Amino acid sequence: MLAETRRREIADRMRTTGAVTVAEVEELFGVSPMTARRDLAELERRGVARRTHGGAVLPTISAHEDSFARRLDVDADEKVRLAEAAVGMLTPHETIFLDSSTTTYYVARRLVETHMAATVLTNSLPVMELLFRESGPELEVIGIGGNLRRLTRSFVGPFAVRTVQGHFADRLFFSVKGIAANGMLTDAEPLEAELKRTMIEQASDSVLLIDHSKLSVRGLSVIAPIADVTTMVVTDLDEPQVDALRLGGTTVLTA
Repeated sequence: MLAETRRREIADRMRTTGAVTVAEVEELFGVSPMTARRDLAELERRGVARRTHGGAVLPTISAHEDSFARRLDVDADEKVRLAEAAVGMLTPHETIFLDSSTTTYYVARRLVETHMAATVLTNSLPVMELLFRESGPELEVIGIGGNLRRLTRSFVGPFAVRTVQGHFADRLFFSVKGIAANGMLTDAEPLEAELKRTMIEQASDSVLLIDHSKLSVRGLSVIAPIADVTTMVVTDLDEPQVDALRLGGTTVLTA
């Protein structure tokens, strides 16, 4: 079978099943592991597939965005672990950016639980409400205002960007919709992506908090390359996945 014909059939199979392994390609087409990997690498280069450890999956482009309330309790155990690791990195009286992700809501909750002294700047209305209700005088809150997105309960737009540009932070904690195969961090909404990009620029140390699910989807809008992020804290990733994230020079820690 010609290589092009084989690759077309592999792509057709992925559109049906959503994924394919190297072993399946070997068995179905009678090729060597090296040839199977070369086929999957070529399909990834064309944007037809996204390589995974041992195979490939469809390169999902997810412009879909769930509400904050719907996402809050998804993978809650992983978010708790990420939040504990994040707050464990802090020293008292740091200035911190928190984005509008549900993961950083857990970071805010952990700040309250530990009575950590800090100044928090955030565009997340739920984080503002949480810190207003439950934190003590050790936590100072600076709200980043702008256009309120009801779906995510977050403030975005030019005024929010200018507010972020008017401050420097010791640290940024944030999450993303997904990481593209080319190492770009992505979000489902361009205004959210713009604000996160500005936070990265204004923070001395930017810390990305993700679990394994962020490697199988990507959002519509690019935030920044992984190399722009100082540190990543991850959960439930195997060693090859962690090694791949380190390629841009970013420090990767496992929670």
